[in-house]
Amino acid sequence: MFDLKFFSKTFKTIFSEKAHSENYQFFMAGTDEVGRGPLAGPVVAACVSLHFKNYDDKELKKILKNWELLGINDSKKITHGKRLAILSEMPFSNGPMIINQIYTHHYSKNIILKILIKEISPKIIDEINILNASLKAMEEAVHGSCEMDKMGLVLIDGNKKFKSLSPRVQLEPIVKGDSKSLLVGLASVVAKEYRDQLMKKYNEIYPGYSWSSNAGYGTAKHLEAIGLLGITDIHRKTFAGVKEYHEKGGAVRASVL
Repeated sequence: MFDLKFFSKTFKTIFSEKAHSENYQFFMAGTDEVGRGPLAGPVVAACVSLHFKNYDDKELKKILKNWELLGINDSKKITHGKRLAILSEMPFSNGPMIINQIYTHHYSKNIILKILIKEISPKIIDEINILNASLKAMEEAVHGSCEMDKMGLVLIDGNKKFKSLSPRVQLEPIVKGDSKSLLVGLASVVAKEYRDQLMKKYNEIYPGYSWSSNAGYGTAKHLEAIGLLGITDIHRKTFAGVKEYHEKGGAVRASVL
């Protein structure tokens, strides 16, 4: 089990015996983003973290084993129905998830689960580019839900990382982390389901772009709609397919609501 082996080994090396004996609290987290490629809508990230009073391999193994049985994986590799099934089994499953709200569940007196979703707007994406926006979304999700004055370890999907605000927190980029880590994989599932539902809401505000089915990606129907209807406030104006229209001085379409 990747998470258990990775975190167990790392905690033993980066946390001293003194820290354990003095009952220092610490956390481990996984973060991932979705929506780097679309022509419209925000990039969304989620952070899934477990917070400990004391590190216990057996207790952690029980939690992760249950997660493993749910089939958590890279959200792009599993169906919408499977993602919903995974989320329905999580302790925070009491309706659609909301941005900027920290979902908290006490597995025990020793372990607390926290989940937070963050998004970066198309306007900011155009200003700082999609890579920096993706890292910013993950950074905000981690820093917003994890106590950075505690010792911690964060797995970041991909080969790049944002800056840690604390020397106590170790950041580890993991290529294909959403397929290797249950924490990162669950973050991927949470972020994708949130973003897909958000784009369906935007489809009602700006009908005609097929966002309910393409989630803002540059499909043939989406590109055709841009030519016929113009672009909207949530289109990314630096992205090919939108940029050309914007540079020609094309009008920005108002919402219908």
